[in-house]
Amino acid sequence: MHSAPKNKSRIELIDAARGFALVAMAIYHFAWDLEFFGYATPGMTAVGGWRLFARSIASSFLFLVGFSLFLAHVRGVRWQPFWWRLLQVGGAAVAITLVTYFATPDAFIFFGILHHIAVASLVGLFFLRLPAVAVAALAAGVIVLPAVWRSDVFNGMALAWTGLASVNPRSNDFVPLFPWFGAVMLGMAAAKVALGSGWTERKAGTPLPGWTGPLQFAGRHSLAVYLLHQPILIGLIFLASLVVPPQAEEPRTGFLRACEAQCVQMRDAAFCEAYCGCVVAEIDGDARAGEIYTGAPSETATAWLSEIAAQCSISTDLDAPGEYE
Repeated sequence: MHSAPKNKSRIELIDAARGFALVAMAIYHFAWDLEFFGYATPGMTAVGGWRLFARSIASSFLFLVGFSLFLAHVRGVRWQPFWWRLLQVGGAAVAITLVTYFATPDAFIFFGILHHIAVASLVGLFFLRLPAVAVAALAAGVIVLPAVWRSDVFNGMALAWTGLASVNPRSNDFVPLFPWFGAVMLGMAAAKVALGSGWTERKAGTPLPGWTGPLQFAGRHSLAVYLLHQPILIGLIFLASLVVPPQAEEPRTGFLRACEAQCVQMRDAAFCEAYCGCVVAEIDGDARAGEIYTGAPSETATAWLSEIAAQCSISTDLDAPGEYE
């Protein structure tokens, strides 16, 4: 059985790594905010390199959660600090759900990164005593499972957080248990190896260069930084918009981009391009196009648009079966 490092000092490298991940997260959120305010192309951060960037950030955070979870409780679960930290993270997660529900009710955050960290911290306790190889093997299964098997049974909000729904729910930040808990487990496996090889004992108390100080500080206060950075960024961009407003986009183009941005949260880019093209083509030939494109449709137009969306979804799948899966 492993023993905890004799040196009780913090491992500055872990704090700095967490701080670096926070900087990367702030960069991504700044780009998302620019998109939200109309300074960047709608849907920009949901596709391509930005999407990979976002997934890399989430993976690094969750890997560090698993790494730290193991080191903190390797000699036995320290229940008092564990419950206190869980209360902080869980409370912040609930607050984010409430705020985003009122701010963006059609895409509120019901299971984002903080929700995942809270659940992963509990579930991770069951893997503290398993060998590193076993934890890594199980992590691979967690990562692969949603890619090979999903079910309509999980489509309801009560089970969508598992990540096994046939269609992902719309949310501005969705980090389901599968496959993301795999990153936490990989972090736990890596910590087991690091402790067994003596790496943690060598690094504990080893100072890093002075320029990493701000990163370490952010890493030690990651929850506070996470909660504060977005309101600050949004506030700054809002103030900038009062001085230099974003350039207005042609309504039809904006509707098309918004359609694709919403669609890629659940389907791949090829399907979304074809599907949204179908929807716009139907709207263009109708007298209600103006009120739909300007974002102020009547109840009748809204109902008609829902029918068109359903028809286009079916026809897009039928036109190329399997191609957009």
